[in-house]
Amino acid sequence: MKVMKYVFMTLATLLIASPVFAQTGADASAKGLFYIAAGIGMALAAGLCGLAQGKATASAAEAVARNPGARPAIFTFLILGLAFIESLALFTFVIIFLKVA
Repeated sequence: MKVMKYVFMTLATLLIASPVFAQTGADASAKGLFYIAAGIGMALAAGLCGLAQGKATASAAEAVARNPGARPAIFTFLILGLAFIESLALFTFVIIFLKVA
């Protein structure tokens, strides 16, 4: 059963990826792969930033639960850390936007 799952996933990947390799012209195919790479790059940046924000928020919640008196300091550093994490995704978006446009 597990082998069939991998076979179907491989076939689906090959069927989805076939238009990428269609012969149109040297410039057009390179541009198409560039758009795919930009989308994958932005997806990775957004996904990893989401994971980092979740971990930071969970750690802050645990820290407040352990020491409620330190809530203001923890909250300040949490907001600062979340802003830095989000800026990484925004920097990725700006770089991709500048390269694609």
